Amino acid sequence: MVFLNQSSLFALLPFLVFLVFLVKWFYGTNSTTNKNHPPSPPKLPFIGNLHQLGTYPYRSLAALARKHGPLMLLHLGSQPMLVVSSADAAREIMKTHDLIFSNRPKTSIPARLVYDGKDIAFAPYGEYWRQIRSLSMLHLLSNRRVQSYRSIREEETALMIQSIRQFCSSSLLVNLSEKFRLLTNDVVCRIALGKKYGAGEGGRKFKKLLGELTELLGVFEVGDYIPWLAWVKFLNGLDAKVGRVAKEFDEFLEGVVEEHLDQKKSGGKVKIERQDFVDVLLDIQDESKESDFNLHEDSIKALIMDMFAAGTDTTSTILEWAMARLLRHPEVMKKLQNEVREVAQGRREITEDDLEKMHYLKAVIKETLRLHPPAPLLVPHESTHDVKVMGYDIAARTQVFINAWAIGRDPLWWKEPEMFQPERFLNSHVDFRGFHFELIPFGAGRRGCPGISFGIAVNELALANVICNFDLALPNGEKAEDLDMTEVAGLTVHKKSPIVVVVTPHCR
Repeated sequence: MVFLNQSSLFALLPFLVFLVFLVKWFYGTNSTTNKNHPPSPPKLPFIGNLHQLGTYPYRSLAALARKHGPLMLLHLGSQPMLVVSSADAAREIMKTHDLIFSNRPKTSIPARLVYDGKDIAFAPYGEYWRQIRSLSMLHLLSNRRVQSYRSIREEETALMIQSIRQFCSSSLLVNLSEKFRLLTNDVVCRIALGKKYGAGEGGRKFKKLLGELTELLGVFEVGDYIPWLAWVKFLNGLDAKVGRVAKEFDEFLEGVVEEHLDQKKSGGKVKIERQDFVDVLLDIQDESKESDFNLHEDSIKALIMDMFAAGTDTTSTILEWAMARLLRHPEVMKKLQNEVREVAQGRREITEDDLEKMHYLKAVIKETLRLHPPAPLLVPHESTHDVKVMGYDIAARTQVFINAWAIGRDPLWWKEPEMFQPERFLNSHVDFRGFHFELIPFGAGRRGCPGISFGIAVNELALANVICNFDLALPNGEKAEDLDMTEVAGLTVHKKSPIVVVVTPHCR
């Protein structure tokens, strides 16, 4: 047996390191080549395919998918990212392999804003997420609970109509985008917090803070994908802004919870029909102290934050795009006006009882969601295990982006997909609640949006009332085809320029 002395070992060290590297490279390459990965566009060193995302990632990814296929593997830095761009591929992810793809990737900005993933949207898949989703569906977003807030939706919609009517006599232009944002903000505030936060200096600060929150949730933080570039967020001020918004929103929610606790101590239990979301969650917290699942205050604040991020931003965005499409297509506007006004029979106020008779209204909402899903890439998923999808090998911890925007415009499913044609839904069973994968603006499966009914109720009621009460025209003789439809990309895609119109009261 030969023994090597210390100097001999040092001499052999570079060779041994090289040998280890060679073995790892060989077996790693060999194992990789045995895998059947989805097609990929060429990537650059270090950054991968980051340079190909562009200003509008959902559009850029749709263009790449037309070349490489409905399942496409990209790399953001070193992070593998699966892009899903067809209904069949989406069904594989959100139905066939739903459990494996039910996790969320942990990214730095949402983690700081929503209490390290204690909300529903960004929480990692596991027992905690199952518990809070179950209590939300049972106590906050059930059909019964959504219906219990009907009077709030109708009251706030009537106030919006009244405020628009004031512009008619003065011949002033109306910013409908602002009206829709104020409506959804007031509805969500009353339902979630028990009162509105829209007026005065405090209201302006709150709306600004809410806007910053939703904007930051859609910001791409390069350090999540290229760790050695994490310092950029300190240089460009992003880290400081996230910290400030998280602190200010936490202080606001802390005050709201304290106010409800004080009311609870002084007045006892709030009647069920008058409870807002904070009341409900505080009752659940009391009950949970005697169970295995304890609802902490951070969880309450995270759930309320979800309501604002999803309930205000996406709802007003849908209304804005629906109205923009109606103004661009006067023939569709006229057809919808005829339906709504026929159901109203001379009344000024449309109630939620009337909505079930308005089939064309529902078709307009569906067609808007097809062309303008509020979050076109949905909230990303992440695989928990290695899995084979449509013949391709997908590794564990692969992030998955489902391009709902591309799926809604797929010519294999939609005739003339770029055209706004609500009629396509009049004799169609296709719906947007996660059962038909050719139309998934709110996702599907376990991680589908639990608040669909909550948001759509506001959309239908508001749009029907505006259409019933007013005739709308673009200002300064602007033609319908000239209406600017430019988008502003983020987690939620907004219309860049607000909808400003001339309103005329409808003569009955």
